[in-house]
Amino acid sequence: MFLSSIKNMAWLILSHKSFLWILLFVNIFGTVYGYDWYMWQLEMTDSIFWIFVPDSPTASLFFLLAIIGWLIGKNFKLIEALALITLVKYGLWAVVMNLLTFMETGYLDPVGWMLIGSHFAMAVQAVLYSPFYKFDFRHIVIAAIWTLHNDVIDYVFGQMPIYYDLMKHMNEIGYFTFWLSIACILLAYAVWKIRVKREAVIA
Repeated sequence: MFLSSIKNMAWLILSHKSFLWILLFVNIFGTVYGYDWYMWQLEMTDSIFWIFVPDSPTASLFFLLAIIGWLIGKNFKLIEALALITLVKYGLWAVVMNLLTFMETGYLDPVGWMLIGSHFAMAVQAVLYSPFYKFDFRHIVIAAIWTLHNDVIDYVFGQMPIYYDLMKHMNEIGYFTFWLSIACILLAYAVWKIRVKREAVIA
C-alpha cells in the first residue's frame, strides 16, 4: 500500500505539466549540447551522412518533440516510437562505451563520467514516460527501420561516434550495437502490447 502510494505520487509529479516544461528545457539544453559535441566529427564527415552521426542528440530531439506534443495535448506517435527506441539504445550505448574506455585505459575524465550519468538518464526518462506513448505497430516498424539503417550507416559506412581508444574493437562494438537495437525495438513492441491489453480490459 505504501509503495503504491509512493508510485502514484511520483507519477503525479512526473506527469504534471510544470514538470514536463522543466523536462522539455533540460532536453533542449542536452540536445543543443549534444549537437555541439559532434561538430568536430561532422566537419570531417560527408554531408550525406550528417543526419546519422549525432545519434544521442537526435534521440533527445525526438523526445523533446514528444514532450511538446504532450504539452499541447497531442501524441506524435512516430516521434514517440523513435524516442523510446533511440533514447534507450543510445543512452545505454554511451554508458557501455564510456565504461569500456575506462576498462581499456584505466582512466575516465570527469566529462566521461558526466556522459555516463546523462546518457543513463536519457534511457531512464524514455522508459518512465512509457504510459504517455500512443504509437502502434506500424510506428514501431518505421522506427525499427530507421534504427537498423542507422546501424548500417555507422558500422558499414564507418560513421559511428568516434572513441579513439575503442576503434580496434569496432567489429565487436558493431555486433553489440545491432543486438542492442533489436532489444530496444522489442521493448517498444512490449510497451505497445501492454497498452493494447490494458485498453482492451478497460473497454
